[in-house]
Amino acid sequence: MNILYCGDKNILDGVLISVLSLMEHVHEPLHIHLLTAAIETQEKNFEPLPDTFVSFLNRLLKNHHEGSCAKLFDVTELFREDPPTANLLTRFTPCCMLRLYADRVRELPSRVLYLDTDVICCKDPSKFYHQDLYAWQLAGCLDYYGSLFFRKKLWKRDYLNSGVLLLNMDAIRITELFEKCRKLCKEKTMFMPDQSAINKLAHRKKICGRQYNEQRKLHKETVFQHFTTSFRFFPYFHAVSVKPWNIDGMHNILKLHEYDHILQQYTQEKTNYNEEIFV
Repeated sequence: MNILYCGDKNILDGVLISVLSLMEHVHEPLHIHLLTAAIETQEKNFEPLPDTFVSFLNRLLKNHHEGSCAKLFDVTELFREDPPTANLLTRFTPCCMLRLYADRVRELPSRVLYLDTDVICCKDPSKFYHQDLYAWQLAGCLDYYGSLFFRKKLWKRDYLNSGVLLLNMDAIRITELFEKCRKLCKEKTMFMPDQSAINKLAHRKKICGRQYNEQRKLHKETVFQHFTTSFRFFPYFHAVSVKPWNIDGMHNILKLHEYDHILQQYTQEKTNYNEEIFV
């Protein structure tokens, strides 16, 4: 199973938790692909994921399945050649747009499951991963809030959340979907730029059930839970944004204990990694 994560060195915690959850539920080899880059903006510099983490992740994956592995792809030069100029200083970091360079990485296979690093696997995702993609550029799930407000046709909800996307890389390359998305991100400032670009320009996107990208509450049928920002109305209207590596927030704000065993593993493995790199 080919999995794709993207970001700078700050995604380490999320990747570790997400991969540990995949190792629990996926029974075939896991091929983890990591796209990273060094990015400089007027406000902040972003450093790439270190090789030491990828080596550590590889050893961890071998315990899951001998055929599992992790590979790091530094796309710094690709980013510099074709930067998303109009969206470098939005509230979302430019690292969010690294997935739009996946078509330029020829080593990536034809079928890849992209996951945001705040996604936890709850059940075997094989049915979602191995679904028929022949006629589609990608498959995903409706954005919980965005699909209510953003849509190409008023009578149809079709705005996908980009945190869980099954990518048909052959179709994406042939139709130049990501190339067109990069061009749009270069020319037009947008809210959630990469997600907006994908939704605007993808003409063959398959909409799947919300159990594959649950953005609100954990249900018994949930396969992937995505810890996006949500809104609460009681006792007053407020936004809630708790990420899996915020263990106190998981317990005290979200009242979630279902992932405690994963978070315990994460805490131990993060300690092991830190001890290893500082030896």
